[in-house]
Amino acid sequence: MRNYVQPGDTLTIPAPAAIASGAVVIADKIIGIAAGAAASGKPVDVVTVGVFELPKVGANAFTLGADVYWDAEDDLATTTASGNTRLGVAVAAAGAGVATVKVRLTGF
Repeated sequence: MRNYVQPGDTLTIPAPAAIASGAVVIADKIIGIAAGAAASGKPVDVVTVGVFELPKVGANAFTLGADVYWDAEDDLATTTASGNTRLGVAVAAAGAGVATVKVRLTGF
């Protein structure tokens, strides 16, 4: 296969904004977690597959397999689809009052 480029689990893209290591990165349909920090426009490695523990809206409760969305304004995982970006699915229940949710990225 002469046209093979890379596995695609981690993509190097220009940071859409200043990014901290471990932060959610959303660049149109590329969604993942920053493997390192980067200034806006500088290269950042974005992990697009795997399970990550992310902060969530305290009042939200996630069941196993529930859709997880990202509220970019508050930098929190949420159950609210409207106006937010789908990250993936919860791989463990996370009740109200719990600070984090474990999310399997969809790999878009």
